[in-house]
Amino acid sequence: MYKVKVYITLRENVLDPQGAAVKSSLHSMAYEGVSEVRIGKYMELTIDKSEQSIEETVAEMCERLLANTVIEDYRYEIEEVVTL
Repeated sequence: MYKVKVYITLRENVLDPQGAAVKSSLHSMAYEGVSEVRIGKYMELTIDKSEQSIEETVAEMCERLLANTVIEDYRYEIEEVVTL
């Protein structure tokens, strides 16, 4: 069994209005040192072992459903879970 952490963010060249709003709010709260804010998504998946490699499975899920690859980038971390 695997625990997978998936991080999805807007591509650098895509405007992030939510990030801009958060940055503006932080500045109004006197956090002037914040120069950029990008908002993203975080997901945790638990996946059973299968015939297909876990990397292929996760990449396929990200490409087909979890990320909009036109405007978003994704990365993931895979951790094997040992059950006793």
